[in-house]
Amino acid sequence: MKEDIETFIEEIIPNEGLTLADGLEKAFVGVSVEEDPPRVVYSIERSISSLTEKGMSHEKASEHFWRNIAGAYAIWINTPE
Repeated sequence: MKEDIETFIEEIIPNEGLTLADGLEKAFVGVSVEEDPPRVVYSIERSISSLTEKGMSHEKASEHFWRNIAGAYAIWINTPE
């Protein structure tokens, strides 16, 4: 799945070298090309869900997301489940 995302990004904006969040491929939504520099877009809900699938409780996953991931290089959006 990560390779598919990397191929998709390379087709849209070649040679940008965007950084992907490790293990959050299921939360990938797309790329914001209107940002300077362009950034990867992820779903908040799917990100937290991916963390719970790795064994964290929902509370711990949410806390981990907001403390350690949300401030990163990407854009995080709310998406319906």
